[in-house]
Amino acid sequence: MLGSINITNWKADLDALVEATTAFTKSVRVEPPLPRTIVEPNRMPPVNLNNSERDEIRQRVANFKVHQQRFIRERKDYAASEWKRMLASHKKLDTPPPRGRAVAAPVRVRSPRAGPNTSRR
Repeated sequence: MLGSINITNWKADLDALVEATTAFTKSVRVEPPLPRTIVEPNRMPPVNLNNSERDEIRQRVANFKVHQQRFIRERKDYAASEWKRMLASHKKLDTPPPRGRAVAAPVRVRSPRAGPNTSRR
């Protein structure tokens, strides 16, 4: 006995560990891996070979223009509806509607690390 640690027969412990490990490895059954399946990725739609590439580009540009025009129309309709709503709320409050565009003056914010070439007010 060395200090409070009881030294036992370490060879016997090692042999017991080896036997337990060997028994465990023999009891484990390894199944063969499943065969891998090949998954095809989604492909782009086939190109119409009857038309030339220029026709396809023209068609795509035309579709894009129609899409953009729809966005512009929806944006204008939304702005008009918001303007009507604002006018209706002003009429309820008996205040004159805003005239023209109210544009705020740009605000200059000076950086704390501004160098000598920055403008100062």
